[in-house]
Amino acid sequence: MISGTEYALAALLAYGLGDFIYKQSAQAKVKPSHFLMGQAWCFCPLVVLYALATHTLVIAPAALWGCMAGLFIFVGLHQFLRSLETGPVSITAPVFRLNFIITALLAIAVLHEPITWLKTAGFAFALAATWLLVAGLGRSDRAAGRTFFIQVAIATLTMGAANFFHKLGLHYGMPPETMLAAQAIVFVTLATAFTRITEGAVRPPANIWRYAVPAAIVLIGAFLFMLHGLSIGPASTLVPIAQMGFVVTSALGIVCLGEPMTGRKGLGLLAALAALMALAFG
Repeated sequence: MISGTEYALAALLAYGLGDFIYKQSAQAKVKPSHFLMGQAWCFCPLVVLYALATHTLVIAPAALWGCMAGLFIFVGLHQFLRSLETGPVSITAPVFRLNFIITALLAIAVLHEPITWLKTAGFAFALAATWLLVAGLGRSDRAAGRTFFIQVAIATLTMGAANFFHKLGLHYGMPPETMLAAQAIVFVTLATAFTRITEGAVRPPANIWRYAVPAAIVLIGAFLFMLHGLSIGPASTLVPIAQMGFVVTSALGIVCLGEPMTGRKGLGLLAALAALMALAFG
């Protein structure tokens, strides 16, 4: 098994649960700007305090890659949340988590990470899984969801780039906690400023905290697991595994939210599991 796979599998579970919390906040009509700001207010101080407590906060130029990741993640998560307002989470999450293809391609092209037959098969299975799940939308849903797909596409591209920026910072010697703290500082600044500009005030409604607090805690775990994995293993393998969290999200959407389970969707989830196995040993 590839080094760091255990971290990527833990991140997979946490990302899947985080996406499900995002869907619940969208169903509760929480505005994306409010949700992201509330999440950031919880996320940032906890991450910075953790880095200080573990003596892993390093001030160095390479930490700027974490700042870049924070910018791109803010754009990605904002578009993802907007897409969840109109799209089913069992479809949205798989498309969004395809961002690993962007990360893998950049890692292979820039860092010269190897391409193997199992890795190639894993990418093929992941693409097949996404196609099967997206094809599960009805015609009326697809016609009404063109904006939804544009939002998911933007989210996918920006998150893929952000994960690669993290890998670059780790490649240049930054501790995972430093990268996450740099990301968090930029993210909370952008989230707060964006809410102030678009809403005219920084007064988050009380109903956001039941979603923002658990989302922040889950995502701290997800990012730390993924970053610790990336510090010892290849991005072109570990990021795809971590992003397969849509298997968890889709299952929760079907079981807890009553989203329909079809034969095509079942095949899509099986293809996703096949991709996970191929990537883990690729």
